[in-house]
Amino acid sequence: QVQLLESGGGLVQAGGSSRLSCAASGSMFSLSTMGWYRQIPGKQRELVATITSGGTANYVDSLKGRFTISRDNAKNTVYLQMNSMKLEDTAVYYCYASGWSRATGIANFWGQGTQVTVSS
Repeated sequence: QVQLLESGGGLVQAGGSSRLSCAASGSMFSLSTMGWYRQIPGKQRELVATITSGGTANYVDSLKGRFTISRDNAKNTVYLQMNSMKLEDTAVYYCYASGWSRATGIANFWGQGTQVTVSS
């Protein structure tokens, strides 16, 4: 099994920045794509950004230029740098990974989510 542990988030002022981290752990696993999704209250979970093991990043168009995803393969960790934050960025942010583990085979993995609240 693969566990994804998110950190960061919390309360941030509009216009400010915040950085999320997500570290993967487990026994015998290999991750291909990692990324972030978010869920705004009352709405479906939506893609924020993904990044492949080779470093190719993909962003939802509306967040390009403000959010940056990065990855440290040696640490099995993915980051999300969020700048110029807006009230509408308030959401629960979920870490995501696709890959393989000895316990599950090919699978998708999700973190528990971390709350990010942008205040005015």
